[in-house]
Amino acid sequence: MHRAPAALHSATNDFDAIIIGAGFGGLYMLHCLREAGFRAHVLEAGSDVGGTWYWNRYPGARCDIESMQYSYGFSHELEQEWDWSERYAAQPEILAYANHVADRFDLRRNITFDTSVTAASYDQESRCWHIARTSGGPLRAPFLITAVGCLSTANVPDFPGRDTFTGDIFHTGAWPHEGVDFTGRRVAVIGTGSSGIQSIPLIAEEAEALTVFQRTANFIVPARNHALTDEARRSVRSRYDDLRARARTRPTGFLFEHNDISAQSVDDDTRREIYEHFWQNGGLTFLGAFNDLIVDKASNETAAAFVRAKIREIVRDERTADLLTPNDIIGCKRLCADTGYYETYNLPHVTLVDISETPIERFVPEGIVVGGTTYAVDAIVCATGFDAMTGSLLRIDIRGRDGLQLGDKWREGPRSYLGLGVAGFPNLFTVTGPGSPSVFTNMIMSIEQHAEWIAGCLTDMRASGLTEIEAAASAEAEWVAHNQEVGGKTLRSQCNSWYLGANVPGKPRVFAPYIGGFPAYAAKLKDVAADAYQGFDRT
Repeated sequence: MHRAPAALHSATNDFDAIIIGAGFGGLYMLHCLREAGFRAHVLEAGSDVGGTWYWNRYPGARCDIESMQYSYGFSHELEQEWDWSERYAAQPEILAYANHVADRFDLRRNITFDTSVTAASYDQESRCWHIARTSGGPLRAPFLITAVGCLSTANVPDFPGRDTFTGDIFHTGAWPHEGVDFTGRRVAVIGTGSSGIQSIPLIAEEAEALTVFQRTANFIVPARNHALTDEARRSVRSRYDDLRARARTRPTGFLFEHNDISAQSVDDDTRREIYEHFWQNGGLTFLGAFNDLIVDKASNETAAAFVRAKIREIVRDERTADLLTPNDIIGCKRLCADTGYYETYNLPHVTLVDISETPIERFVPEGIVVGGTTYAVDAIVCATGFDAMTGSLLRIDIRGRDGLQLGDKWREGPRSYLGLGVAGFPNLFTVTGPGSPSVFTNMIMSIEQHAEWIAGCLTDMRASGLTEIEAAASAEAEWVAHNQEVGGKTLRSQCNSWYLGANVPGKPRVFAPYIGGFPAYAAKLKDVAADAYQGFDRT
């Protein structure tokens, strides 16, 4: 039942809440607030909904969580009516799903597109956020909710001579909507993270020649993607409630086969058979083969050795196989799932260039220079990832109490309470912000968790006559310390990954997401709300 709209503050405010971003987080946040009777509005930089799936249209873009789990669970009717076509949905299908959700729940009427938020400042006297945007005048709302995504701001290295290159330069995170035809062209791809791994096999199918520049070899497992049958879809739909409930008991927030035993508790032959089973099943669930692969280095090495052997079985050229074989911890960086990635390097027109010790020197009109050698290309694809976790927040000039700028507050790394609120920034909420499980979980399940919690918090404040909420500095400090402690106990803290901001030069090394698991975090949120929002100061 819809409640009658109710302003939290003065009727002179434009809205009760402004939401930044119309991806899956912003869409559901808008839906939750509207259902609770609040006047909410979304500002979106793109021309349509979808967030990361609106911008990332590069060849091969695909989700690494199974499609029937990477979906909203708040509406039984929505679950039953949408047909996912593949085990792992591709970008066009995920974008179509986002558009279907926006239309089905009539969300577009409360979204302004083609509008970026440039600045937001909190006025302490009126207890109101003043929001500046690229299109239209300033807006006022007591609450500001960011749903800008964890992987939304492209990391584009400033290579010397970039402007001199006479060909085309693309970034996977800002792909032309009309697509790109590489037929007959010499193409360079810089980067072998997830977007590079997904796009390289497809670019190789078109390009006359493909040169891949790799700084760090990644562990990659086969995706084993396949079409979903009607029977498989019906089976999931008939027990969705149970499956979602079980998923919420898993640290990742999604279900997959896993063994609750140590890799060192079985003999070599048994261990190899188990790894082979998970390899053939495909996907990120490979790390579910044993329960200690992310916390015990000796166990982790058994999984790493298995994958290294697989690489050498697939890649025929010994030197190329050496370059593609990682020597670090498997799962320390985000594990990647591929379709034909390693096989691509067996093609005669594909070349791998190692830039780990001899980096790219510069771009020149005809191509890329490494170690004094010029690689002539017609197009360059930067698959260089994102300024993860904080980049999209910090590119907005957000100022809280006494003009405190978020960039100054986070100069030594992100600090928040539960990934939801920031001390010094009243009435600001961050959906899946740093300090929450976010990228270590099924993002849509974490999005639903945050949106429902925020809507519940605002509903409680309205009923209690409260107008301001702010994370307490002491609670924030305790949560930041806890987050770093938990992260430090895992192997994921021991490499240069975007989890720590290590992919962006000059960015402070801080373990940004919360790795304590979805159930522990959910219990914490429930306890905080039940205890009059303990850790938040409310006025």
